[in-house]
Amino acid sequence: MNRFFGSLLLIIVSLSQTFAQQVTPPFLQNSNQRWVDSVFNSLTPDERIAQLIMVAAHGYPTNPKRVIIDTTFTNPRVVAQYIKDYKVGGVIFFQGGPVQQAQLTNYYQSISKVPLLVAMDSEWGLAMRLDSTVRFPYQMTLGAIQGNDELIYQMGRSIAAHKKRLGVHINFAPSVDVNNNANNPVINFRSFGENPQKVFEKSYAYMKGMQDGGILSSIKHFPGHGDTGVDSHYDLPVIPHNRARLDSVELYPFRKLIEKGADGIMMAHLAIPSLDTAKNVPSTLSKPIVTGVLKDQLHFNGIIYSDAMNMKGLTKYFPNGLGDAKGLEAGMDILEFSPNVPAAIAQIKKSVAEGRISQAEIDARVKKVLAAKAWVGLDHYQPVDTRNLTTDLNDKQAELINRRLTENALTVLKNDNNIIPIQNLDKITIASISLTDAPAITTTTKDGVVALGTRNETLSTGDITTFQKTLSLYTNVEHYVVHPLTPDSIQDRIRTALKSYDIVLVGAHLNNIRPGANYGVSPNTAAWVKELANNQNAVITVFGNAYSLNKLDGIANAKGLVMAYQLTPFTEDLSAQLLFGAIGAKGKLPVSVNAQFKYDSGIETPAIGRLKYTIPEEVGLNSQWLSFKIDSLAYNAIAQKATPSIVVQLAKDGKVFYRKAYGTHVYPMPIPGVSVAPRPTQLTDLYDLASVTKIAGSTLALGRLHGEGKFNLDATMKDYLPDFKKSNKADLVWRQVLTHQAGLRAFIPFWRDCLKPDGSWKKRTFRWGKESKGAYTIQITDSLWLHKKYSKKMYESIKDSPLNPKKEYVYSDLSFILYPLVVENLTGENFETFLKSHVYRKIGANSLTFNPLRSHSLTTILPTERDTFFRRTLVHGRVHDEAAGMLNGLSGHAGLFGNANDLMKVTQLFLQKGQYSGEQFVAEKTMNEFTSYQFPESRRGIGFDKPCRQYCGNAPRSASPLSYGHTGFTGIMIWNDPAYNLNYVFLSNRVYPTRDNNGISTLNLRTSILQVVYDGLGIK
Repeated sequence: MNRFFGSLLLIIVSLSQTFAQQVTPPFLQNSNQRWVDSVFNSLTPDERIAQLIMVAAHGYPTNPKRVIIDTTFTNPRVVAQYIKDYKVGGVIFFQGGPVQQAQLTNYYQSISKVPLLVAMDSEWGLAMRLDSTVRFPYQMTLGAIQGNDELIYQMGRSIAAHKKRLGVHINFAPSVDVNNNANNPVINFRSFGENPQKVFEKSYAYMKGMQDGGILSSIKHFPGHGDTGVDSHYDLPVIPHNRARLDSVELYPFRKLIEKGADGIMMAHLAIPSLDTAKNVPSTLSKPIVTGVLKDQLHFNGIIYSDAMNMKGLTKYFPNGLGDAKGLEAGMDILEFSPNVPAAIAQIKKSVAEGRISQAEIDARVKKVLAAKAWVGLDHYQPVDTRNLTTDLNDKQAELINRRLTENALTVLKNDNNIIPIQNLDKITIASISLTDAPAITTTTKDGVVALGTRNETLSTGDITTFQKTLSLYTNVEHYVVHPLTPDSIQDRIRTALKSYDIVLVGAHLNNIRPGANYGVSPNTAAWVKELANNQNAVITVFGNAYSLNKLDGIANAKGLVMAYQLTPFTEDLSAQLLFGAIGAKGKLPVSVNAQFKYDSGIETPAIGRLKYTIPEEVGLNSQWLSFKIDSLAYNAIAQKATPSIVVQLAKDGKVFYRKAYGTHVYPMPIPGVSVAPRPTQLTDLYDLASVTKIAGSTLALGRLHGEGKFNLDATMKDYLPDFKKSNKADLVWRQVLTHQAGLRAFIPFWRDCLKPDGSWKKRTFRWGKESKGAYTIQITDSLWLHKKYSKKMYESIKDSPLNPKKEYVYSDLSFILYPLVVENLTGENFETFLKSHVYRKIGANSLTFNPLRSHSLTTILPTERDTFFRRTLVHGRVHDEAAGMLNGLSGHAGLFGNANDLMKVTQLFLQKGQYSGEQFVAEKTMNEFTSYQFPESRRGIGFDKPCRQYCGNAPRSASPLSYGHTGFTGIMIWNDPAYNLNYVFLSNRVYPTRDNNGISTLNLRTSILQVVYDGLGIK
């Protein structure tokens, strides 16, 4: 007997500890009880019943292809009648646009006796139901994230903020169903996965985020909808498992979340014989399940919602309001999507009259609902402000959360020979192919409801995809697209072509994520994937449901395989960045697909220091503010004709957060002698980088050689230029030469030295003509040619030129003209060949080139000056600097062309202490020395410019003493600031149509744009 009482005492103590640990739902902790009692006392018995009914409503989507739900009971006239005549307690919106929904909400609230609870079923954000809103990742995608549940919490907070802004109080989410059935037609990708503990952890983060954001949540679908092959929208699924299995799997997340303060639970329409043996009674209407299990055994005291009361899993057996009455009898609190309010109220009143449910039970539930209304602020109701609504619902912080969630979910499933991240860019050829099967119209379900999970991101147009566009940011990639309209003959030609590449990057763009649509896998896509995987040069990224892997025969033969889980612009963009090592892979499969791809499969891959592309918010800046500030400066400069075009690219911490092109190649107004069209400036356009060549070419080459011990800063000119042994420059020290204080003249006007007094050319210098002739082979313009040996005369002129009287700072081009000779003497390689083979091609900076007309269309190159004194034509596609032109476009002081993105790869290499893409191109010690002040009286580093020791305007006012960079005569600027890890590239052709235009200097445009970033970061 004593043993019995002792055991009983232990049980009581254990139970009391369990209850003590259980958190009370937030809305029951802090409600306005005075308001609750006042409202309750104003309600008639029928109105109290109506407070427990939530009717469906909808707007009309702006996209006419989206089919709206059945309007019999959901059109605004009927909903308004239910609100005015029956005093229903809430509405649930299903689809439409945000402004229209807000307007309907305001109208419905204005005619309601008691403020309405407004709900939405939007598991992945408002975009699950509304156009023009944010779509967060599906829960299956989030299930791939390892740790980092804080990100899911942030998503919950963001969704709560969007809901509140729209006047919505409840989100019927998250789904805490444990999906362990690959053929589950209704949950599937809506689940966090098959591990009950992980489902709980991620569901809790999501739920807590919404609660802390002031929104009611509703975990679902109790007691667990994850292991069924039947869609409860159309029939009643049966869950055959025994109670032990249910406790360990299906019920586990619910139990843990109830302990953590779950405020709402949605019931599922399921038959579960082990919990209730009654035939054809869905769990929604089962008292043993709703009251017995959920309330009595799991001690849930929040709000119990039904799943939609119009679903066939319920109405098939309980039509015409009978199901509503049975639901309240079972223990539910709110009947969601009750299709026939008069019939529901009549049946519920009948249940009260016949004693199957008491008025006291009705009253208690009404007070609970009113407490929830008070908690969400309906005790001080305010209409939704529709001004700037769509903008507010598409905030950049939500985009940042979206990007971070996606990045952390991406999963590498195969990585033979560490093919990911892709390296050795200089030694391989790469192609991409996007396989798209976009449907002609959005898929709909049998009853006309838009199918959850359908996506139409990539249209069947043949345009390259977002995935391919991002791939092109890293290196040269040849792109192919196959879509439903691609002729067989072209597909055959593509097949043949792809076999010749070293790597083929395949994007399988699956436009449906549901098992009923074969996960969007068409026969054509499946055939392509199988063939490409067997070619042994394919890295395949699947933009679709993880279970689709089981529908893609042979995919395991691919060299590399990335699971992106769904098709969105974020998954396409970030998957491409993962392939090139800008980000690493961290995700793991949240479900078992088959024997090859099991739960928790996933290979981590590293980030290797390539540029990442993101938005300003990721580096702590405000997109709207930043764009306004930079746009104002750029457009003002163009309006004042300081330059016709501008490209700005900015990065912090290796993350490119701003890339924008402004203006046109030339001014729109015609200029005599210029026939160039005012094409809009593109980010990929090539600019004449002018003196930035000194940094991105000469200093880079010398730095590499210095790190290899081949170039000594304290050696003299004669050591590396033997022809200078007997000159006045023989003993000049390179350290002083590279800091512009060795006494060299600023420049030599070589072309003028070729003129006779009468203005004609001296012998063996230039000749005019449409074609080269004899020794005149160096092309300066379409009709001006230089003698092929004149470069020797130029070098002699430099050697023989006098030195300045004092060794003080004088910016000089002369030594930089000589550096190609130094590089060739030390390496035996041509200057351009050295740069391209040892750096540019390796880092994917393939647009950086001298003499760009050899490889680029003139339409992609910005023109510079309309030269009226030397070349007597528009300089376009050839170097603007006269001396560089006379050196056949190849010099160390000017001549380099390139686009902003590729130039930033070089400057990022500098910022990363000589490292890029996992390779050390310049020794770290060298970079530290080259970018440091060299002499107390000089602001210069080795080759690099640095801020004046006392502000002089050559750098942003807030630039740190560690910063460095250079400008170019044509209107270029690069600037790095290691103190804040900033990287800046500014391109313009300010010399068009004349070099006399100093507008960008007068406006301090280049430094002012970078100063905006310092200001935005709060750096003084």
